[in-house]
Amino acid sequence: MLVDIFSSNVIFDGNFIEVKDKAFESNQQQTNEVFSEKWSEYEKTDKKINFYDMQKEWYMRLYGFEHEQDLAKFLQTKKYIFDAGCGLGYKAKWFADLSPKSIVIGMDFSDASRIAAKNYKDIKNLYFIKGDIADIPFKDASIDYVSCDQVIMHTQVPENTFKELVRITKSGGGEFACYVYAKKALPRELLDDYFRIETKNLSNEQLWEMSRQLTKLGKRLSELNIEIDIPDIPLLGIKGGKQDIQRFVYWNFLKCFWNEELGYETSVVTNFDWYSPSNAKRYSEEEYKKMIMDSNLSIKYFHKEEACYSGRFVK
Repeated sequence: MLVDIFSSNVIFDGNFIEVKDKAFESNQQQTNEVFSEKWSEYEKTDKKINFYDMQKEWYMRLYGFEHEQDLAKFLQTKKYIFDAGCGLGYKAKWFADLSPKSIVIGMDFSDASRIAAKNYKDIKNLYFIKGDIADIPFKDASIDYVSCDQVIMHTQVPENTFKELVRITKSGGGEFACYVYAKKALPRELLDDYFRIETKNLSNEQLWEMSRQLTKLGKRLSELNIEIDIPDIPLLGIKGGKQDIQRFVYWNFLKCFWNEELGYETSVVTNFDWYSPSNAKRYSEEEYKKMIMDSNLSIKYFHKEEACYSGRFVK
């Protein structure tokens, strides 16, 4: 039974559970609030399908599944599957569809968890919790597969959240999949650090307006279709070689996301997602692998690219 994995009594409202409110440090409270804003706004758009499809393809690449049937076969060996930081719940719903005999639980502290529960109320093996993934109401070693995709960096102390997610992962073969942001070139890191401080002084409307402006900038830089030959500048972390001008600016100085296929609205949300939260820690490969090793996990699959590091780890 589902209640068997909980460490305390919980009350279900259909497929939805809300954990008792708790006080957060100001950065975490601000981060929770802007993600509620982000997901509530994105839910109103009609461009989600392309984004969801792109995210599913990326998920398989991030965590070592060649085809969707490979992921389905993997999930079907798991009784309990946990999507930590599920947002609007589209990946949790995907897991539930791929493995209908598993119990899938998504958890998010933003209002997206309630939206997800409403949208997917007819999926019988899918549940949602509104709560903090750094303080999960599950027993030790109770979850067969824990997935924390593109989320852990937004918690107050990601290293502690990582330990909490390891805690609930089943011992003796349970798997934990996790993604962290990668550190970029020094000028970009300095600007990003500045915004982790400044964002608390800005209204959501100011952040949305800046996100729209950055989207327009990214689009205009892309449309230039100019490639330049960059020299290596190792002290600034700038990698040399031929690069599109938009990519050069993006990776080294200023995130100005634009994707023609995903379109304007999703590109704006992506820029908002980056600049609005106070908590958004980045890691070097060495720092991330140390966190994995310190938790006594073995690496089953490891992936790296300019944006991130990700992998599946066995407990």
